[in-house]
Amino acid sequence: MRSTILISSLIFALLSQSGSAQEERQLRPPRPDDRNDRPPGPGRQGGGYNLEQATSDRAQLNTIAFNGLAFLTGDRGAASFIPPGKVADFFGFQYMRDVDAAGKGHNPMFLDRIAGNVMRLLTDAQRATFMAEARNEAVKLESLARMRLPLVAAFYQECSGDLPMGCKGLNLAAVQAYGADLFEADAALAWHRARIFASVAKSLSQDQRRTLGRWRFGDFRSWPEVDRDTFREFNPQAHSKLESVAFMTLASEFFSWVAGSVEADTYFCPERHGTYFGGFYLKDMPAMGQKNFDISTALTGDSGAAFLDALKPAQRARLTRVIEEQRNALQGIVAVRRAMALRLRSFLTGTGPTEAELRTLGREYGRLDGELAFLYATAFRDIARTMDGPQKARLQALRGQPCQEQGSGFLYSDRIPMPRWPDTSFLLGDARQPTARP
Repeated sequence: MRSTILISSLIFALLSQSGSAQEERQLRPPRPDDRNDRPPGPGRQGGGYNLEQATSDRAQLNTIAFNGLAFLTGDRGAASFIPPGKVADFFGFQYMRDVDAAGKGHNPMFLDRIAGNVMRLLTDAQRATFMAEARNEAVKLESLARMRLPLVAAFYQECSGDLPMGCKGLNLAAVQAYGADLFEADAALAWHRARIFASVAKSLSQDQRRTLGRWRFGDFRSWPEVDRDTFREFNPQAHSKLESVAFMTLASEFFSWVAGSVEADTYFCPERHGTYFGGFYLKDMPAMGQKNFDISTALTGDSGAAFLDALKPAQRARLTRVIEEQRNALQGIVAVRRAMALRLRSFLTGTGPTEAELRTLGREYGRLDGELAFLYATAFRDIARTMDGPQKARLQALRGQPCQEQGSGFLYSDRIPMPRWPDTSFLLGDARQPTARP
């Protein structure tokens, strides 16, 4: 594991490159009607959402436990499922969802409404810019989804002990190195997206700006109602599902970014890291294809707590030990995200980082995320190998939904055939090729 001194000195350097607190305030002074530190409004779900809450021991433990439940009762096909919004998520949309005053942030209507309104607002030329970027992003999104698959497969092989020939077991350095590759690509996508957002923002007319000003960040009720398919009429030439997804993501995150703040961009939900264990499948699958479905914001915490209750004392101690083991890496992630958010937001002032700068930050982010994933995977492995039959039956009952995805995988929420999973030997200590990775 990395030492506290190494992480602290590295993060200090990253933040010093990203600008001072005074520079941050100059990027976009908060307006009274959309400040993110305003007190919770009526009907707001969990108005206390912030980084302190997301990184608290309780939130982290319950989230890790929820992932443990999903992992130990699921399979690698389900674990490949991930929402597209968890990719290149430096534009405040997750925060806007979590603090929504109407409590609709985790309902499909939320994304449909803001994306549809933004597309109505933009001119033909501005929409064409998003269409072109959506085509570019579709390819990158698919690549990122497929890059996750070796990690998913390796963690299940580690848990079961079914290792490729010549492999000794999960290797921390290899997981960190591959995480760096993955998050470097994620950061590059964010860099391109921020440039597009900034260019469109600078082209907005005064009338467009006034309209945007009437839509409150984090208040679904202030956005005009639109049909869920409104955004499609503005992108009739989409060639794939991922292209449509990218188009909708661009529309929604454009608003959350220009109306948001560095704090909103830095924020992440506790589920953001170590996303290879099936928690998103367990939480989000019931909402797929639904027009009006509120995903429970209590599911992760309640199910995570139930999972902990089902463990024996030694198993529970093994899982809770992870909280201390991950503390330095989690603090590092917060600092790196903040550095990335600051640098990306500087595009709005006409400067902006180089792509190489963002890629470097992304690699550090990925190494830290890889460390968390390694800690979770090895803890789940140790618990799985000491579970008895009654415990396994209890966990299946807690899951509450079947999981039959062994013959398939997911590109985000789209099921795809997966007859042959990728080689994982480079993650599992292959003595023949100790440093090889695809």
